[in-house]
Amino acid sequence: MKQSGAIKFRLSLLSFLEFAIWGSYLTSLGNFLAHNGLQAQIGWFYAIQGIVSLFMPSLIGILADRCIQAQRMLSLCQLIGGVFMSLAGLYCMTAGQIAFGPLFVLYTVSVAFFMPTIGLNNSVTFNALNKAGLDTIKDFPPIRIWGTIGFICAMLLVNFAGPEDAKFQTTYMQLFVSAAFSFIMMLYALTMPKCEVCKTTGKSGSLIEMLGLKSFTLFKNPKMAIFFIFSMLLGVSLQITNGYANAYISFFSQIPEYASAWASRNANAIIAISQTSETLCILLIPFCLRKFGIKGVMLMAMFAWVLRFGFFGLGNPSTGVWMLILSCIVYGIAFDFFNVSGGLYVDKMTTPDTRSSAQGLFMIMTNGLGATIGTLSAMAIVNANVIPTDTPEQQLSGWRLSWFIFAAYALVVAVLFIFAFKDNKKDSTGLLKDAVADATEGGDGYVSDNDII
Repeated sequence: MKQSGAIKFRLSLLSFLEFAIWGSYLTSLGNFLAHNGLQAQIGWFYAIQGIVSLFMPSLIGILADRCIQAQRMLSLCQLIGGVFMSLAGLYCMTAGQIAFGPLFVLYTVSVAFFMPTIGLNNSVTFNALNKAGLDTIKDFPPIRIWGTIGFICAMLLVNFAGPEDAKFQTTYMQLFVSAAFSFIMMLYALTMPKCEVCKTTGKSGSLIEMLGLKSFTLFKNPKMAIFFIFSMLLGVSLQITNGYANAYISFFSQIPEYASAWASRNANAIIAISQTSETLCILLIPFCLRKFGIKGVMLMAMFAWVLRFGFFGLGNPSTGVWMLILSCIVYGIAFDFFNVSGGLYVDKMTTPDTRSSAQGLFMIMTNGLGATIGTLSAMAIVNANVIPTDTPEQQLSGWRLSWFIFAAYALVVAVLFIFAFKDNKKDSTGLLKDAVADATEGGDGYVSDNDII
């Protein structure tokens, strides 16, 4: 009993560190870039995460499966990612004027090696739980929740650290914080239980199968094709607030009416409510799936994105701060109900021989193609509406118009989904109810697969 408690504590810390690395900059990088004359390029820094996610997790995963033990590969990736994030911080610290090119190259290499670590972290965790004889369905979610806590703690750290006029959320110090967590993670990963590599036996799949591209044959099924297309369309919304919410809330400090408002000076603390909501909304998914089925839950997520963007456009850090808070609260539904329930639907509507690659395709369509298209489109919209040479009041109008455009897009997607996606109760809701019942009753369930997402 003591041994199982010890390994769960160690794995919880592993998850905490993994997402603290990301939380150190993901929601505040846009604010830093805006403060250093790179507001017009914010979208590229978030789009590159989707671009590298199209191939790096697969390539690193192949190496971890066949050549290098997963815990060692996790350590190596964190080392490389931490080094290049440190170099990015050093460049910003020593450069008189920060240029897009050098910073973007250093940041890109760091992100390219960080993104695969999310999957590697899960592999190491499941390996350790299995070796300890623990139930992954029961024990993984409480461990994974510490990742979100780590993300929140890192956000709050960069929000409050530093002098009032140079908090980490507006300076390159957030890059050093992320690098520091990476180096700690690099060492800590090596203490994890050994992960075995697969020994090749002469019978190996094609490169297409190794890269998970076989899953694209799922597009032959009209229902799955529609589902994946809408996953991409909804994935467009995923990174918009990560890239622009902090910069938007902080912008209010340039307007005398809102300059002294606490929220305008602590944007990351406000946004952290989103991650807190995320941890709570996960608990609602089983009930909502049983009650409303996959189509109902997905529609909740879609309309939650409408509210997420709409409340941002209507709110302000003073008398309208409640709208910003509401926007953060509905984020839990917008993110969890889409990602987790979508992954569950893929799991239950595919056969065992395509299930893993189908989950990979779901990630490619959402966090790869969708998020990349979304961040680049959002960048174009914000750049067209928020003109740095305009007065602060004119820029605020541009910000609000941008958020309303994002909300209108999410609304159109939701309406189209109502008519385009047919929810067959027999092969969709019924399967989902069975899966939820299995998970809650200790059956084979689905939590271990979908919590990876």
